[in-house]
Amino acid sequence: MSRALILRRGGPGVTVQDLGRVGFLASGLSRGGAADVAALAEGAALLGQSPELAALEMTGSAVEIETEGAVWVALTGAPMAATADGERLAWSACHLLGPGAWLRLTPSGRGHYGYLSAAGGIDLPQVVGGRGAHLAAGLLGPVEPGSILPLGADPLPGRTARRLVPAERFSGGTIRLLAGPQTALFSDAEIARFCATDFKRTAWGNRQGVRLHHDGEGFAPLDGRSLLSETVVPGDVQIAGDGVPYVLGCECQTIGGYPRVGTVLPQDLPRVMQATTGAPLRFAFVTPQAARADYRTPAQLAREVAARAEPLIRDPRDIPDLLAYQLVGGAVTGEDLPWEQTGEDGP
Repeated sequence: MSRALILRRGGPGVTVQDLGRVGFLASGLSRGGAADVAALAEGAALLGQSPELAALEMTGSAVEIETEGAVWVALTGAPMAATADGERLAWSACHLLGPGAWLRLTPSGRGHYGYLSAAGGIDLPQVVGGRGAHLAAGLLGPVEPGSILPLGADPLPGRTARRLVPAERFSGGTIRLLAGPQTALFSDAEIARFCATDFKRTAWGNRQGVRLHHDGEGFAPLDGRSLLSETVVPGDVQIAGDGVPYVLGCECQTIGGYPRVGTVLPQDLPRVMQATTGAPLRFAFVTPQAARADYRTPAQLAREVAARAEPLIRDPRDIPDLLAYQLVGGAVTGEDLPWEQTGEDGP
Protein backbone atom coordinates (compact mmCIF):
# COMPACT_ATOMS: atom_id res chain seq x y z
CA MET A 1 0.00 0.00 0.00
CA SER A 2 1.29 3.46 -0.87
CA ARG A 3 2.25 5.80 1.94
CA ALA A 4 1.73 9.56 1.77
CA LEU A 5 0.77 12.66 3.68
CA ILE A 6 -2.22 14.67 2.46
CA LEU A 7 -2.32 18.32 3.53
CA ARG A 8 -5.93 19.12 4.36
CA ARG A 9 -5.35 22.52 5.96
CA GLY A 10 -2.38 24.87 6.15
CA GLY A 11 -1.24 28.41 5.47
CA PRO A 12 1.54 29.84 3.28
CA GLY A 13 4.15 28.93 5.91
CA VAL A 14 3.82 25.19 5.22
CA THR A 15 6.67 24.07 2.97
CA VAL A 16 8.71 20.99 2.22
CA GLN A 17 12.31 21.46 3.38
CA ASP A 18 15.56 19.50 3.41
CA LEU A 19 19.15 20.54 4.12
CA GLY A 20 19.12 22.98 1.20
CA ARG A 21 21.04 23.43 -2.02
CA VAL A 22 24.81 23.68 -1.81
CA GLY A 23 27.03 24.99 -4.60
CA PHE A 24 24.73 27.53 -6.29
CA LEU A 25 25.86 30.71 -4.54
CA ALA A 26 27.77 31.91 -7.61
CA SER A 27 24.56 31.52 -9.59
CA GLY A 28 22.65 33.76 -7.20
CA LEU A 29 20.90 31.01 -5.23
CA SER A 30 21.46 30.82 -1.46
CA ARG A 31 21.37 27.52 0.40
CA GLY A 32 17.80 27.64 1.68
CA GLY A 33 16.69 24.46 3.43
CA ALA A 34 15.22 24.10 6.90
CA ALA A 35 15.26 27.24 9.05
CA ASP A 36 16.11 24.99 12.03
CA VAL A 37 18.54 22.31 10.86
CA ALA A 38 18.76 20.97 14.43
CA ALA A 39 15.03 20.12 14.36
CA LEU A 40 15.51 18.25 11.09
CA ALA A 41 18.35 16.25 12.68
CA GLU A 42 16.18 15.51 15.73
CA GLY A 43 13.39 14.16 13.54
CA ALA A 44 15.86 11.98 11.66
CA ALA A 45 17.29 10.67 14.94
CA LEU A 46 13.85 9.70 16.28
CA LEU A 47 13.01 7.85 13.06
CA GLY A 48 16.44 6.28 12.54
CA GLN A 49 17.04 7.79 9.11
CA SER A 50 19.21 10.35 7.33
CA PRO A 51 18.70 14.08 8.03
CA GLU A 52 19.06 14.62 4.28
CA LEU A 53 15.48 13.40 3.78
CA ALA A 54 12.85 16.08 3.23
CA ALA A 55 10.31 17.00 5.92
CA LEU A 56 7.43 19.41 6.40
CA GLU A 57 8.25 22.85 7.87
CA MET A 58 5.31 24.67 9.47
CA THR A 59 5.02 28.24 10.72
CA GLY A 60 2.25 30.73 11.36
CA SER A 61 -0.90 28.62 11.14
CA ALA A 62 -2.71 25.48 12.23
CA VAL A 63 -2.11 22.43 10.07
CA GLU A 64 -4.24 19.36 9.40
CA ILE A 65 -2.83 16.28 7.70
CA GLU A 66 -4.37 12.97 6.70
CA THR A 67 -2.25 9.85 6.31
CA GLU A 68 -2.42 7.46 3.41
CA GLY A 69 -1.24 4.12 4.71
CA ALA A 70 0.42 3.59 8.09
CA VAL A 71 3.07 6.27 8.67
CA TRP A 72 5.67 6.86 11.39
CA VAL A 73 6.07 10.58 12.05
CA ALA A 74 8.38 12.62 14.28
CA LEU A 75 7.35 16.02 15.65
CA THR A 76 10.21 18.43 16.40
CA GLY A 77 11.14 22.11 16.42
CA ALA A 78 8.85 24.82 17.79
CA PRO A 79 6.32 23.02 20.03
CA MET A 80 2.80 22.65 18.68
CA ALA A 81 -0.32 21.16 20.21
CA ALA A 82 -0.72 17.84 18.41
CA THR A 83 -3.60 15.37 18.22
CA ALA A 84 -4.22 12.32 16.05
CA ASP A 85 -7.92 11.45 15.72
CA GLY A 86 -8.50 13.47 18.89
CA GLU A 87 -5.78 11.77 20.96
CA ARG A 88 -3.00 14.03 22.23
CA LEU A 89 0.51 13.33 20.97
CA ALA A 90 3.76 14.16 22.71
CA TRP A 91 6.03 16.70 21.02
CA SER A 92 9.72 15.93 20.40
CA ALA A 93 8.70 12.31 19.88
CA CYS A 94 7.81 9.87 17.11
CA HIS A 95 4.44 8.15 16.68
CA LEU A 96 2.87 5.51 14.44
CA LEU A 97 -0.25 6.82 12.68
CA GLY A 98 -2.62 4.34 11.11
CA PRO A 99 -4.13 4.60 7.63
CA GLY A 100 -6.52 7.52 7.34
CA ALA A 101 -5.40 9.11 10.61
CA TRP A 102 -6.19 12.81 10.96
CA LEU A 103 -3.33 14.80 12.49
CA ARG A 104 -3.98 18.32 13.82
CA LEU A 105 -1.15 20.68 14.76
CA THR A 106 -1.63 24.11 16.34
CA PRO A 107 1.15 26.63 17.14
CA SER A 108 1.80 27.11 20.86
CA GLY A 109 3.38 30.57 20.68
CA ARG A 110 6.89 29.29 21.49
CA GLY A 111 9.38 29.38 18.67
CA HIS A 112 8.46 29.80 15.02
CA TYR A 113 9.23 26.68 12.97
CA GLY A 114 7.73 23.27 13.71
CA TYR A 115 8.65 20.14 11.76
CA LEU A 116 6.94 16.93 10.79
CA SER A 117 9.37 14.28 9.58
CA ALA A 118 7.97 11.06 8.14
CA ALA A 119 9.65 7.68 7.83
CA GLY A 120 11.21 7.50 4.39
CA GLY A 121 11.08 11.26 3.90
CA ILE A 122 8.87 13.29 1.58
CA ASP A 123 9.80 11.89 -1.83
CA LEU A 124 9.14 14.74 -4.24
CA PRO A 125 11.22 15.13 -7.42
CA GLN A 126 14.34 17.23 -6.97
CA VAL A 127 14.39 20.71 -8.48
CA VAL A 128 17.84 22.34 -8.88
CA GLY A 129 19.37 19.76 -6.59
CA GLY A 130 16.84 19.87 -3.76
CA ARG A 131 13.30 18.97 -2.74
CA GLY A 132 12.74 21.99 -0.52
CA ALA A 133 10.94 25.18 -1.40
CA HIS A 134 13.10 28.30 -1.78
CA LEU A 135 10.45 30.99 -1.51
CA ALA A 136 12.73 33.97 -2.17
CA ALA A 137 14.00 32.40 -5.39
CA GLY A 138 10.60 31.18 -6.52
CA LEU A 139 11.61 27.51 -6.46
CA LEU A 140 8.64 25.29 -5.70
CA GLY A 141 6.48 27.04 -3.09
CA PRO A 142 4.12 26.54 -0.15
CA VAL A 143 2.28 23.22 0.02
CA GLU A 144 -1.31 23.82 -1.07
CA PRO A 145 -4.22 22.20 0.79
CA GLY A 146 -5.18 19.01 -1.00
CA SER A 147 -1.58 18.26 -1.99
CA ILE A 148 -0.48 14.64 -1.73
CA LEU A 149 3.10 14.25 -0.51
CA PRO A 150 4.44 10.77 -1.36
CA LEU A 151 6.87 9.13 1.05
CA GLY A 152 9.98 7.10 0.36
CA ALA A 153 10.57 3.55 1.57
CA ASP A 154 10.62 3.23 5.36
CA PRO A 155 14.27 2.48 6.28
CA LEU A 156 13.42 1.07 9.72
CA PRO A 157 9.91 -0.46 9.83
CA GLY A 158 10.55 -2.20 13.17
CA ARG A 159 11.14 0.96 15.22
CA THR A 160 9.42 1.78 18.50
CA ALA A 161 8.06 5.12 19.71
CA ARG A 162 10.77 7.31 21.23
CA ARG A 163 11.10 10.78 22.66
CA LEU A 164 13.89 13.21 23.48
CA VAL A 165 14.59 16.39 25.38
CA PRO A 166 15.54 18.87 22.63
CA ALA A 167 18.30 21.43 22.94
CA GLU A 168 16.73 24.67 24.24
CA ARG A 169 16.56 27.19 21.42
CA PHE A 170 13.30 29.08 21.91
CA SER A 171 14.20 31.47 24.74
CA GLY A 172 17.04 33.47 23.19
CA GLY A 173 20.24 33.84 25.22
CA THR A 174 23.81 34.56 24.20
CA ILE A 175 24.58 34.01 20.52
CA ARG A 176 28.18 33.46 19.41
CA LEU A 177 29.75 35.39 16.55
CA LEU A 178 32.82 35.06 14.38
CA ALA A 179 34.58 38.20 13.23
CA GLY A 180 34.42 38.69 9.48
CA PRO A 181 36.07 40.80 6.79
CA GLN A 182 34.01 43.87 7.74
CA THR A 183 34.17 43.64 11.53
CA ALA A 184 37.21 45.93 11.51
CA LEU A 185 35.08 48.67 9.93
CA PHE A 186 33.55 49.16 13.38
CA SER A 187 35.50 50.79 16.19
CA ASP A 188 36.47 48.79 19.25
CA ALA A 189 34.06 50.92 21.28
CA GLU A 190 31.21 50.20 18.85
CA ILE A 191 31.95 46.46 18.95
CA ALA A 192 32.00 46.56 22.75
CA ARG A 193 28.66 48.43 22.80
CA PHE A 194 27.17 45.90 20.39
CA CYS A 195 28.19 42.99 22.64
CA ALA A 196 26.91 44.79 25.76
CA THR A 197 23.51 45.57 24.24
CA ASP A 198 20.36 43.67 25.17
CA PHE A 199 18.49 42.90 21.95
CA LYS A 200 15.06 41.41 21.47
CA ARG A 201 13.86 39.19 18.67
CA THR A 202 11.11 41.08 16.83
CA ALA A 203 8.05 39.73 15.07
CA TRP A 204 9.62 40.93 11.83
CA GLY A 205 11.29 37.81 10.58
CA ASN A 206 11.03 35.08 7.99
CA ARG A 207 13.29 32.58 6.26
CA GLN A 208 15.35 35.45 4.84
CA GLY A 209 16.31 36.87 8.21
CA VAL A 210 15.32 38.36 11.56
CA ARG A 211 15.18 42.01 12.63
CA LEU A 212 16.48 42.81 16.12
CA HIS A 213 15.30 45.57 18.46
CA HIS A 214 17.33 47.49 21.03
CA ASP A 215 17.00 50.68 23.01
CA GLY A 216 19.38 53.53 22.26
CA GLU A 217 21.35 54.66 19.23
CA GLY A 218 21.86 52.53 16.19
CA PHE A 219 25.20 51.04 15.18
CA ALA A 220 27.46 52.30 12.42
CA PRO A 221 30.92 51.67 10.95
CA LEU A 222 33.74 54.13 11.58
CA ASP A 223 33.20 56.46 8.65
CA GLY A 224 29.65 55.51 7.65
CA ARG A 225 30.74 55.06 4.06
CA SER A 226 28.81 53.09 1.47
CA LEU A 227 30.22 49.70 0.58
CA LEU A 228 30.38 47.72 -2.60
CA SER A 229 28.07 44.73 -2.54
CA GLU A 230 29.83 41.56 -1.43
CA THR A 231 28.90 37.93 -0.87
CA VAL A 232 26.77 37.31 2.22
CA VAL A 233 25.87 34.03 3.90
CA PRO A 234 23.29 32.83 6.44
CA GLY A 235 24.21 34.08 9.91
CA ASP A 236 25.74 37.36 8.76
CA VAL A 237 24.67 40.26 10.98
CA GLN A 238 24.05 43.23 8.74
CA ILE A 239 23.72 46.76 10.09
CA ALA A 240 21.12 48.58 8.01
CA GLY A 241 21.30 52.27 7.15
CA ASP A 242 19.25 53.17 10.24
CA GLY A 243 21.67 51.29 12.49
CA VAL A 244 19.34 48.33 13.14
CA PRO A 245 20.90 44.83 13.07
CA TYR A 246 19.45 42.03 10.94
CA VAL A 247 20.54 38.40 11.26
CA LEU A 248 20.37 36.75 7.84
CA GLY A 249 18.56 33.43 7.55
CA CYS A 250 18.71 30.41 5.27
CA GLU A 251 17.03 32.18 2.32
CA CYS A 252 19.07 35.37 2.53
CA GLN A 253 20.23 37.20 -0.57
CA THR A 254 23.61 36.19 -2.00
CA ILE A 255 25.16 39.68 -2.03
CA GLY A 256 24.63 42.78 0.07
CA GLY A 257 26.05 46.25 0.64
CA TYR A 258 25.27 46.81 4.31
CA PRO A 259 28.25 46.44 6.66
CA ARG A 260 28.40 43.15 8.57
CA VAL A 261 29.53 43.26 12.17
CA GLY A 262 30.06 39.50 12.34
CA THR A 263 28.57 36.09 11.53
CA VAL A 264 26.49 33.89 13.83
CA LEU A 265 27.89 30.36 14.23
CA PRO A 266 25.89 27.81 12.19
CA GLN A 267 25.10 25.83 15.35
CA ASP A 268 23.70 28.98 17.02
CA LEU A 269 21.66 30.27 14.07
CA PRO A 270 18.63 28.05 14.87
CA ARG A 271 18.44 29.78 18.26
CA VAL A 272 18.04 33.15 16.51
CA MET A 273 15.51 31.84 13.98
CA GLN A 274 13.49 30.01 16.65
CA ALA A 275 13.70 32.61 19.42
CA THR A 276 10.16 33.47 20.49
CA THR A 277 9.14 37.02 19.62
CA GLY A 278 10.38 39.29 22.41
CA ALA A 279 13.03 36.82 23.60
CA PRO A 280 16.29 38.46 24.77
CA LEU A 281 19.42 38.05 22.65
CA ARG A 282 23.01 39.08 23.30
CA PHE A 283 26.12 38.52 21.20
CA ALA A 284 29.66 37.45 22.03
CA PHE A 285 32.63 37.00 19.69
CA VAL A 286 34.54 33.71 19.85
CA THR A 287 37.67 32.38 18.16
CA PRO A 288 37.51 30.02 15.17
CA GLN A 289 38.92 27.28 17.42
CA ALA A 290 36.08 27.75 19.92
CA ALA A 291 33.55 27.86 17.07
CA ARG A 292 34.73 24.50 15.74
CA ALA A 293 34.75 22.81 19.14
CA ASP A 294 31.02 22.04 19.29
CA TYR A 295 30.11 22.24 15.62
CA ARG A 296 28.37 19.12 14.32
CA THR A 297 27.23 18.27 10.83
CA PRO A 298 23.54 17.33 10.61
CA ALA A 299 24.52 13.65 10.38
CA GLN A 300 26.76 13.90 13.46
CA LEU A 301 24.06 15.78 15.34
CA ALA A 302 21.47 13.13 14.44
CA ARG A 303 23.73 10.38 15.81
CA GLU A 304 24.27 12.26 19.07
CA VAL A 305 20.54 12.94 19.46
CA ALA A 306 19.69 9.29 18.73
CA ALA A 307 22.04 8.19 21.52
CA ARG A 308 20.10 10.16 24.13
CA ALA A 309 16.57 9.39 22.88
CA GLU A 310 14.51 7.12 25.12
CA PRO A 311 11.35 5.03 24.75
CA LEU A 312 8.18 7.07 24.76
CA ILE A 313 6.64 4.53 27.14
CA ARG A 314 9.33 3.71 29.68
CA ASP A 315 9.84 0.38 31.41
CA PRO A 316 9.57 1.02 35.19
CA ARG A 317 12.53 -1.30 35.70
CA ASP A 318 14.69 1.18 33.75
CA ILE A 319 13.75 4.24 35.86
CA PRO A 320 16.32 4.62 38.64
CA ASP A 321 14.31 7.31 40.45
CA LEU A 322 10.96 5.55 40.16
CA LEU A 323 10.02 6.26 43.78
CA ALA A 324 10.32 10.00 43.12
CA TYR A 325 7.25 9.84 40.83
CA GLN A 326 3.67 10.02 42.10
CA LEU A 327 2.26 6.99 40.39
CA VAL A 328 -1.22 7.02 41.93
CA GLY A 329 -3.60 9.59 43.32
CA GLY A 330 -6.34 9.20 45.89
CA ALA A 331 -4.69 6.21 47.56
CA VAL A 332 -6.40 4.64 50.56
CA THR A 333 -5.19 2.44 53.41
CA GLY A 334 -7.59 -0.38 52.60
CA GLU A 335 -9.09 -0.35 56.07
CA ASP A 336 -12.36 1.04 54.74
CA LEU A 337 -12.72 -1.55 51.94
CA PRO A 338 -14.72 -4.77 52.21
CA TRP A 339 -12.41 -7.72 52.79
CA GLU A 340 -13.43 -9.36 49.56
CA GLN A 341 -12.00 -6.32 47.68
CA THR A 342 -8.67 -6.35 49.51
CA GLY A 343 -8.08 -10.00 48.90
CA GLU A 344 -7.49 -10.65 52.63
CA ASP A 345 -9.06 -13.43 54.61
CA GLY A 346 -10.56 -11.07 57.18
CA PRO A 347 -10.13 -11.01 60.95
